[in-house]
Amino acid sequence: MQEALLVHREAHIPAPPASVFALLTDPEKILRWMGTEAQLEPQPGGLYLVNVTGARFARGSFREVVPVHRLAYSFGWDGSEVVPPGSSLVEIDLADEAPNGTLLRLTHTGLPNAEQCAGHNEGWAHYIGRLAVAAAGKDPGPDPMAGRTG
Repeated sequence: MQEALLVHREAHIPAPPASVFALLTDPEKILRWMGTEAQLEPQPGGLYLVNVTGARFARGSFREVVPVHRLAYSFGWDGSEVVPPGSSLVEIDLADEAPNGTLLRLTHTGLPNAEQCAGHNEGWAHYIGRLAVAAAGKDPGPDPMAGRTG
């Protein structure tokens, strides 16, 4: 049986769910930890567009938005034939971990092959780490992935 083609990450984020949710959905706040520009319309059917590295746009649309608890959006890369815009699905669940933390669970499905899963797993690990730093009120510093196109 073939192993499922998905990325699953879990991380403790040192901030309450409302703060983490804002860092995932507010176009200005997302830039604290990922990307150089963003257009986010966090409502079903709304646009998800983030220039992740300054040279590569992730594009999709929000499918599900449950404030402070859950996000689901289609995802892909502008100009990519392998993972085109909207061709995969990112689901993020946020669970309250008292006193001031959040358990973030991310699942990324619909990727076409193991190589893409590995690359996206690496990318999500990197950016969730930066999210945790930003959520703690610190500056994650310059993004080492800046300028990458692949």
